[in-house]
Amino acid sequence: MSEADSSASYIDPTPATDHHPELGRLAHWSVSSHKYGFGVDNLRDGNENTFWQSEGPQPHIIDLSFPKRVFISSIGLLTSHPRDDSYTPSRVSIRAGTGVHDLQEVRLEEFSKPDGWVRIPLRPLDADGGGDGPPVPAHHLRIVIVANHLNGKDTHVRGLKVFGPPDPALAPVEGDGLPSGRALLELGHDGLSGFTNDNFKMHAGLR
Repeated sequence: MSEADSSASYIDPTPATDHHPELGRLAHWSVSSHKYGFGVDNLRDGNENTFWQSEGPQPHIIDLSFPKRVFISSIGLLTSHPRDDSYTPSRVSIRAGTGVHDLQEVRLEEFSKPDGWVRIPLRPLDADGGGDGPPVPAHHLRIVIVANHLNGKDTHVRGLKVFGPPDPALAPVEGDGLPSGRALLELGHDGLSGFTNDNFKMHAGLR
């Protein structure tokens, strides 16, 4: 597992922040558990006063399954430590793959009393470390709540958005090679299937 990153930043909650298209509407959403009346729909209702509440053992999971491959540059997570206290996520793992069978961790983020929308970038650094590399290709995205503030058991998430690259032209097309970068090989990307491991590639054409 990678070390926790600290590159998250507060964002405006509008769906197309900085002209990044919001991709969550394309996905089928599910969660590992929920308390009655506090289900997955609360993540997408646009109401900051509602929330998904887990009800079960950790880790708590949000799964997004896309009907076709998408390219993801960041996710937006809405939490509120002042209102949720020990239900507030403090450590979140973001994983992507062609399905649940080959998910790879692309970001591990830690938070200290967050309040509001936070953008978590998924795009690896480019070769010289000076900026964002290409977005992450995925058929399946998993957000794992690894830990909560004060070691809380269950979790509250008040909103979740998935952002693509700001311009479709920036997303790599099938067959094109991606720019080289230290994180690309670590994540196992290539320009055709999104992954370099042959075991992963064999599943890319089955969807």
